[in-house]
Amino acid sequence: MKNIIKNITRLKHVWIFVPLVALNSCSDFLDRVPQDEIVDETYWKTQEQLEMAVTGIYSRVKAKNIIDMENMGENTMWPTTTEYKDIGSGVFPVTQPTVDNEWRNMYRDIRECNVFLENYKRAQETVPGANERLAAEVRVIRALGYSFLTSFYGDIPLILLPLEPDDPQLYEGRKKQEEVVDFLIKELDEAAAVLPEKIPTGKDLGRISRGTALALKARIALAYQRYEVAEKAAKQVMDMGVYKLYTTGDPKTSYHDLFTRNGKLASGKNQETLFARLHKMDVIMHNLSREIQVPDQFARFVPTKSLVDSYLCIDGLPIEKSPLYSDATYQDVFKNRDPRMTQTILVPGDQWGGRYDGRPVAQNPDPSIFMVPKFTQDGRGSVTTTGYYYKKYVELSAVPNYNRDDNDIHHIRYAEVLLTYAEARMEQGKLTQADLDMSINLLRDRVGMKHMNLNFLAQNGMDIRTEIRRERRIELVLEGQRYFDVRRWKEGDRLGKEIEGVKASWFGQLASSAYRKNAEGYLVVQWNRAFESPKNYLWPVPQTQIDRNPNLGQNPGW
Repeated sequence: MKNIIKNITRLKHVWIFVPLVALNSCSDFLDRVPQDEIVDETYWKTQEQLEMAVTGIYSRVKAKNIIDMENMGENTMWPTTTEYKDIGSGVFPVTQPTVDNEWRNMYRDIRECNVFLENYKRAQETVPGANERLAAEVRVIRALGYSFLTSFYGDIPLILLPLEPDDPQLYEGRKKQEEVVDFLIKELDEAAAVLPEKIPTGKDLGRISRGTALALKARIALAYQRYEVAEKAAKQVMDMGVYKLYTTGDPKTSYHDLFTRNGKLASGKNQETLFARLHKMDVIMHNLSREIQVPDQFARFVPTKSLVDSYLCIDGLPIEKSPLYSDATYQDVFKNRDPRMTQTILVPGDQWGGRYDGRPVAQNPDPSIFMVPKFTQDGRGSVTTTGYYYKKYVELSAVPNYNRDDNDIHHIRYAEVLLTYAEARMEQGKLTQADLDMSINLLRDRVGMKHMNLNFLAQNGMDIRTEIRRERRIELVLEGQRYFDVRRWKEGDRLGKEIEGVKASWFGQLASSAYRKNAEGYLVVQWNRAFESPKNYLWPVPQTQIDRNPNLGQNPGW
């Protein structure tokens, strides 16, 4: 990891992010190689240069931005208007900057991968096989970028060479999404064949391994209903015997602990995360902990009633069926629930970094303990729009200070692989109790939750597809996957519903005037939402891109 972090800092300002093109001029002066950027004439000579180039490509992978994408789903509410929030609510134009930025940035990053793959064979190896291993890592990162692009826009240009702006190939039409997915699955298979199976450690910590490539393949295959492919890829990862779920040995803390500094790859305790954006104090940091419990403003990420209601009770039944559930008070909502709920969402009595909560300051002798949500801003405590707060991903010591969070951002976890396996088996009609016991029930064992049992589900009129999707929702919350899952399940109507919060009567005057309320007395915190099918299942092709290349065309409804 030290080498990766060191190289990232070296490459912070000067890297192959500048187009890698040869200078073509008859002037001796202009023919001189620039000294402040990397160009083909002097680069691609050594393995060390390749490693630095790959490190720069790693630095392009989404970091906290993947968590920001939670605002496109219905698990999480951001207090003010953001472009991701607008996209999730279905109310945005084809000219919206994020729609164009994602397209431009992803293709910029893909071009950098293409430059590497066009040139890497020229370098002299010091370790046999190193060049191909590095190239395989780049191919996986390129596949990750393309997986975002085709998810957002559907049919897309599939560009595999570092083309120049005047190259005619840049102005061709889009490849069918099916062809893009075919390419990605083939690409990830070929990369997996080269990559090492063991979890990278030491100076290679955080690098892509065979498991990363196969897990990404499983994710992509599942997204496009290639269930047999997804099942096989997930099972390959499971059969490696390399990965296992993170645990502290205590079911009350294991899940939450994974998303703190204790769960960083550098800690040496995490054999669950197959791919993460690494962070290091005073070198590469982010602001997630503070944004979740910001102590003097509105909390940036807050759970919704929809998410809170999705957690099962400890008896394995949903809240509408379980005799253990009560919503008489705010505190009651958290009782007798799947333990992941209270390891994800702040509970009265928890330590927090939000300072003064909703109680009068005179009645709050210890601001480090949360008891009551705060609905009005006075600059002395964290305000919530829904009445709920997250604790997942929060490092308490990082909350008071801006941009001082070094928690890793987890992109792909072994937990997702297990969920993918179970869902793929179910969608093929092959799911057995043994499949659940080797997948979803391992996740439940980690936190001490009642097993998912096929007979129990049938006896209680519970649909297995609904329960597997519920399991994915609560296990992966705040990891940027919800929006993508809702769309691939064709459950877009969820995104068009109002966003609700707590029951106002729980807090009397504290919440009575904060927002409008629905007929049941729950706060309604966002109501201008819509979802139009098939329009909102894809983003529009950015208008600026169509202006440059009319052959791209536009997606349905836009």
